[in-house]
Amino acid sequence: MDKKLLVVIDYQNDFVTGALGFSDAKDVEATIVKLLEEFTANGDDIVFTKDTHFANYLETQEGRNLPIIHCIKGTPGHDVHGKPAEYVKDAKKVYEKIAFGSLEFANDISKENYSEIVLVGLVTNICIVSQAVLAKTALPEALIKVYKSGVNSYDKKLHRETLNVLEGLQVTVI
Repeated sequence: MDKKLLVVIDYQNDFVTGALGFSDAKDVEATIVKLLEEFTANGDDIVFTKDTHFANYLETQEGRNLPIIHCIKGTPGHDVHGKPAEYVKDAKKVYEKIAFGSLEFANDISKENYSEIVLVGLVTNICIVSQAVLAKTALPEALIKVYKSGVNSYDKKLHRETLNVLEGLQVTVI
């Protein structure tokens, strides 16, 4: 069986319109929705990741390096943004991750037989690359794909450079 997984990474209010939002973050939504519709229609697996912080965020290493309070669990900024939010209830799993990547995600997919894993969401040079490396590590023979129109960053130079790095890691950039 050709088992596929779509991973929607951190497409949350605080990264689109909130504390860390940037002007073209919403541009990836059409690609994300198209893929959600396709994967749902085909009966393929879908998971979401959510950047997740707590009241002590500014006391964490990330908070000291990025002192902008965001994605606090229980706030609207933590919620998935826009139309993709409609798919969360039917997702196989939602990973609330306190770091750039989710070790729980990597451990879970290592027990699966996915032939293909597609990654979309925000932010290319932080959480997308982290999850891609974890996916490639957990399932080295799976085809890992990142859609250019499905990922974005506040830093366009780092976005482009990260897409090149991903290709160097044998991730297919479409």
